[in-house]
Amino acid sequence: MEKVRLGIIGLGNIGRYHADYLLQGKVQRCELVAVCDPVAPLDRYGALQRFTDAEALFRSGCVDAVLIATPHYQHTTLGIAALEAGLHILVEKPISSHKADAERLIAASRQHPNLVFAGMFQLRTEPRYQKLRRLITSGELGEIVRVNWINTDWYRTEIYFASGGWRATWKGEGGGVLLNQCLHNLDTLQWLCGMPSRVRGFCQFGRYHDIEVEDNVTAYLEWPNRATGVFLGSTGESPGTNRLEIAGTRGKVVLENNRLFFTRNEVDMIEFSRTAKQAFARPDVWNVEIPFTDAVLPHAIMVQNFVNAILDGEPLIAPGPEGIHSVELANAIVFSALLDRTLDLPMDGAAWEAKLRELIAQSKKEKRVVQVEAADFTASFRR
Repeated sequence: MEKVRLGIIGLGNIGRYHADYLLQGKVQRCELVAVCDPVAPLDRYGALQRFTDAEALFRSGCVDAVLIATPHYQHTTLGIAALEAGLHILVEKPISSHKADAERLIAASRQHPNLVFAGMFQLRTEPRYQKLRRLITSGELGEIVRVNWINTDWYRTEIYFASGGWRATWKGEGGGVLLNQCLHNLDTLQWLCGMPSRVRGFCQFGRYHDIEVEDNVTAYLEWPNRATGVFLGSTGESPGTNRLEIAGTRGKVVLENNRLFFTRNEVDMIEFSRTAKQAFARPDVWNVEIPFTDAVLPHAIMVQNFVNAILDGEPLIAPGPEGIHSVELANAIVFSALLDRTLDLPMDGAAWEAKLRELIAQSKKEKRVVQVEAADFTASFRR
């Protein structure tokens, strides 16, 4: 084929955003031909084929691929159904609400190796993280020994959570700040540093909002090489902070306020310690600011990569199966907090699924849903 005929399933905030830049021609060799949503008004897409049922879209034959942008729990069932219908899939984050479902979606994708399965993790396109990753993979930072990421600038008002019946509920979303707002950061964390081997979560549920899921989190992490880390997330703290600090044996890198600083040791700190002749000596350092620009339309970059993978076999920036890692981290932190103990990774996805069902069954929260006035959704994006 010469172009990909794409359909979008789910026309909430992010689905409409995807549709807008696609209709503006921001992705080459891709034509948005259909939209699907059971409740959202479809009149504005009068030039496209419109569906209220995803299965009807899959059977229509009018699309080669779909972008799934529905509430979280539907990602797995819709993804599997689309694959079985012979369609390529690009799934918004998270790829599934919980690890067991993610495993089911990944297993289905392996049954269709000729179909492309990608995840929407656009932070991987940002030069700031790409440069940081090169520092790590090249060995310039040395072996990682400590990671701290404060993600408390995801401030959300009460009315945000009241804007949809599925938001911030165990039944509709499967989690809170970790599975929704911070999932991109968790993906980036494991993309940069690999998956931890142990997690201890401390979560506060509905501390700042009238919700049943976590909105304030501190997590302690350990990696196989004995590196340690702390990850913080909150939707209730203002003004909040976004600061990533990674310490390696060859120096320390800090990303904050749109600036990336690298304090580089002239000598590996472990080697220096073993060979130094003075008790209070320390390695000389170079202080370097690493320049970067922002990615332009990072979501569109991800869709372009998806299209190129279908048409040309281009490697995916975010292969769909890698989406399980951020889901597992989000699940494990909350599960650890509820169990009040440290969890080893990989976690037992079936155990968390059973606990999630218990939380859903025991939920007594009455969700208040209100109409929210139109706002600039893109203002919520974080880099």
